[in-house]
Amino acid sequence: MTKIRDLPRDETEAMLAAGEDVLECYRVLQKTGDNIVGEVLRGEGTFFEWNHYPKGDVYDHDTHAQYFYHAHPPAERGGEHGHFHTFLRAKGMPKDCSPAPYDGEVEWPKGDDALSHLIAIAMDRRGFPVALFTTNRWVTGETWYVGRDVKSMLDRFMIDHARPSWPVNRWVGAMLQLFRPQIAALVDRRDEAIAKWRQRHPKRDVYEDRKLEITSIEKISVEKQIAEVRAALS
Repeated sequence: MTKIRDLPRDETEAMLAAGEDVLECYRVLQKTGDNIVGEVLRGEGTFFEWNHYPKGDVYDHDTHAQYFYHAHPPAERGGEHGHFHTFLRAKGMPKDCSPAPYDGEVEWPKGDDALSHLIAIAMDRRGFPVALFTTNRWVTGETWYVGRDVKSMLDRFMIDHARPSWPVNRWVGAMLQLFRPQIAALVDRRDEAIAKWRQRHPKRDVYEDRKLEITSIEKISVEKQIAEVRAALS
């Protein structure tokens, strides 16, 4: 992964602006004793593992960005409360993006429904992010795009409306920009994991293999990332 201090200044400045957005979202939520996770679950009733929150996901009809929050059983995700999954649908993608070649038996979403998973954001029980990770195709039921295309989609993720929560919508988009170098590296590692798995298990459909779920993961700290960005700019 390219070190923050080696990035072009305009990219670093964009990361700092995103970091300031993240902190602003924390500020307004903390004034009322709230946090990102509590905000996305507000008014949703009993919290059930596996269900999508908010119900029906969050989707921006102009940018075609989408996200939802959900949780696995605690035994599967030690120390994690749940995580956000972020996506971009076909209408929001750069024109040169196209699904990866696939000759398996599972039908991938097509047309406007051909969405790509971008990154997942793991949250702790205090409502703060602790890790970023990528997943295999079967996990999210996406259409698979190679890493080069997925990385070109990152700048297009934006939820530009107020519902169900303006701070959460703004925060999710800002997180993808603040940690853009890490996300790009995780997407590359995802493709490497897929290639190695296919090589080791040539008779399996790698995208549907339930033994391969998380394809790359990295712990994160908002405070540390912002400090490193500010140091690079100074």
